[in-house]
Amino acid sequence: MAEQPAIGVVGATGAVGTVTLQLLRDRGFENVRVFASARSAGKVVNGWTVEEATPEALSAGDVDVFLFSVGTGASRELVPHAVSGGAVAIDKSSAFRLDPNYPLVVPEVNGERATGSIIANPNCCTIPLTCVLKPLHDAAGLARVRVSTYQSVSGAGAQRMEQLRAEPVDEHDLRMDWTWDGDETDEESKIRAETQKILELPELPISATTVRVPVLVGHAESVWVEFDDSLSAAQAETILREAPSVQLLDVPTPGDAARTHDVLVGRIRPDRASNGIVLFLACDNLVKGAALNAIQIAELLLSAVTTQ
Repeated sequence: MAEQPAIGVVGATGAVGTVTLQLLRDRGFENVRVFASARSAGKVVNGWTVEEATPEALSAGDVDVFLFSVGTGASRELVPHAVSGGAVAIDKSSAFRLDPNYPLVVPEVNGERATGSIIANPNCCTIPLTCVLKPLHDAAGLARVRVSTYQSVSGAGAQRMEQLRAEPVDEHDLRMDWTWDGDETDEESKIRAETQKILELPELPISATTVRVPVLVGHAESVWVEFDDSLSAAQAETILREAPSVQLLDVPTPGDAARTHDVLVGRIRPDRASNGIVLFLACDNLVKGAALNAIQIAELLLSAVTTQ
């Protein structure tokens, strides 16, 4: 890779892509190329002109790291072209997450796995969940996890955000707008399988219920955790206070989490139905839950290259 690495953002005009561009600028990246569909080509986003994301453009060999924020089908089609040009691709879709040939990375949790030409960026609920579970597992061993999510509409894209803005308040409702696979949504099975892969605990029992709520940005999660060894709520609070990218609040909310880089955690208390603990977390799903996590993976890769 060059001394001044070239970063390509594919899907630059979407909800995650626009946040990615702002974060790259904030973090001092200047050599940035932005790509999107043909209908967006020529637009200027955050000062950068959008190029069409064609196989030829992505495989040209003039970009070091691509950050993909497109749908699963588009990633499966386009990522191989980016890699064929010699770039590393960090992909936000579900295309590669559960493929055993590719790492699924949260830098604070398993950053050492960030190797290879394709690296998967996890689900926007899995990222904050594993940031919280990893230090607790290191302390007492995870026995089982139950989680209920309260996910904002931005997780469904920019168009869904506009629909919520235009929707009368009295029509707001909870939704479960994912694909169903038997008695689970695919989002629920993703959270379980991705968490098991990231934590390298393939047999960890995890049960998830996912719900979409009428909030623009920010996902929240209620988490019930049981341990192999004894761990009190006070001990868990002490551990999480020192955990990377975790910030303790009394009552975290999506509003508190919006535009922040940390996972907000609070309401840490004993679980009255088990010997475990209960906690509540909130995270900006467009920032740490998506764009920032991918950029942090890129920074890990670039740092490793410069220190060689």
